[in-house]
Amino acid sequence: MDAETPKAVELSLPQAFLLLATNDKDGKPEVPVFALRTTTAGAILAELALLGAIELQGKHIRATDAAPRTDFLQELELIRGKSRPHTPKAWVAILEGRAEVRRIYEGMASRGIVEHVGEKHLGRFRAVRYPEKDHAPEEALLKKIQATLTGALSDPEASASKVTDAEAEAVDTAASDSAAGDSGTAQAKAPGAAEPAPAKPGAQAPDARITALIALLQAAGLFGKLFPEADGSRANELARSYWPSRAVEDELRLIRLAEEEAATL
Repeated sequence: MDAETPKAVELSLPQAFLLLATNDKDGKPEVPVFALRTTTAGAILAELALLGAIELQGKHIRATDAAPRTDFLQELELIRGKSRPHTPKAWVAILEGRAEVRRIYEGMASRGIVEHVGEKHLGRFRAVRYPEKDHAPEEALLKKIQATLTGALSDPEASASKVTDAEAEAVDTAASDSAAGDSGTAQAKAPGAAEPAPAKPGAQAPDARITALIALLQAAGLFGKLFPEADGSRANELARSYWPSRAVEDELRLIRLAEEEAATL
């Protein structure tokens, strides 16, 4: 490996989002705290969806029979245990919270990616920050995103069909049915998904995780800050067509409306 190439570190989507949403030096969020928590919840749903553990059926999220290795088994069991299914936005509202964000930060701290730093105020209150300790994982993430931006952005839901052999076989079967004129083919694509952009000749298919991350960064209002020179139109399209990021946008819209109403009282 080239000495100048940052080492590849496998990060979950919530970890990747929090790493990019945190100031490297002081460890403070680059977005409002409510946006940080809400988008982290959406990233958890996106992570479970990419692993094939949950899926969007109509307007509701349902757990599958998959049993992936993930740090978010507690959230998966919560989804499985509900007596009735909920919408993506409802699950974002359920999962968002300070404790969840803290747990993910601490997971990265245990791997030496960020550092747990406490600040005392008035001798009692302790605010915890997570400045960067190892820049290589973030640098690798940024390079992957840049490569995706200069190539063809695809729909993360369509790309996620490659997560398992069973799902890939289902897509192949649907494609065969399409050739035969079977109208049921439309079910092979998740509801609300955007059509993937055509790939450039000889280009590799974009990473589903990276395109999902771009959609989540856009939903949080962070994409333009990280990549001010990039064309945000496709990122905006991804955020609106990818159901986890759309759920984040819907929840953030309600939070902002509630804050505006409270300010007028």
